[in-house]
Amino acid sequence: MIGKGSKKMPIVYSDSYYVEIGDHVFPTSKYKIIKERLDLDVSLKNKYEIVAPITATEEQVLTVHTPEYIDKLKNGTLDTEEIFTLELPYSEALVEASFMTCGGTITVARKALEVKASVHLGGGFHHAFPDHGEGFCVLNDVAVSIKVLQSEGLIKKALVVDCDLHQGNGTAFIFKNDPNVYTFSIHQQNNYPFHKPEGDMDIGLRDFTGDDVYLKHLHDNVPDIITAHKPDLIIYVAGADPYKDDQLGNLMLTKNGLRKRDNFVLTQAHNFGIPVAVTLAGGYAYNRGDTVDIHYGTIKECIEIFAR
Repeated sequence: MIGKGSKKMPIVYSDSYYVEIGDHVFPTSKYKIIKERLDLDVSLKNKYEIVAPITATEEQVLTVHTPEYIDKLKNGTLDTEEIFTLELPYSEALVEASFMTCGGTITVARKALEVKASVHLGGGFHHAFPDHGEGFCVLNDVAVSIKVLQSEGLIKKALVVDCDLHQGNGTAFIFKNDPNVYTFSIHQQNNYPFHKPEGDMDIGLRDFTGDDVYLKHLHDNVPDIITAHKPDLIIYVAGADPYKDDQLGNLMLTKNGLRKRDNFVLTQAHNFGIPVAVTLAGGYAYNRGDTVDIHYGTIKECIEIFAR
């Protein structure tokens, strides 16, 4: 347990997460800005440690993705339609960052098993499928981390609590026939992805849903899911994009509501004694500072709850 006389909260980060993708809605610079803000926050001094990820191996990535897709990424042979679906400009740096991010989520999951909670300043790329990437997601780091830990015998059962604005379609597809992985997604229904493979529980919210309704869905479902599924690990996909001023969404959550969301999910993990690995996932606020504030709130909630 993180606290007095015990290990600090591991926070996984690499400067290589920043990739130059031009004038794009996805702010890859947010990771470095969050790290710099951590460095300056005296209130968190001695409560966390920065851990560098080790890039995922090809063998680890192949636990989820097809050899054909990985070959295309490595050789730069994605066709025009595949790049259009990915919605990111292809580059070697993008592929390297994606492998590093997968390694980061594997690392954060391992660290969570050691000290009960860990945060990844990145990850949560839940739209990637075994044979292609889409929606800004090259590789599905959430699924890869679960598969790797399962293959190593470190966990048997996992729960994905996906609170990004968008349904975790790739993750739902990957684990659709795996009874040991429960996928929960709460998202804006009338939004990307327009084809949503069925997860174990999908809560598709109406446009302009606010804090109270959103939080009630979490309160009504997450504790029961944990009780029934009994996971060895929770991966929390803590997207900042349900925020009311997000460019890609039409939900109406406030910063306070998102902080309450984080508090509730992380408190459930803490109270049930389930290790939790946090990934930051999406966030596209008109004001980039709002996205950073929301992600930073997630990190502070995790540190405060698990330092009890």
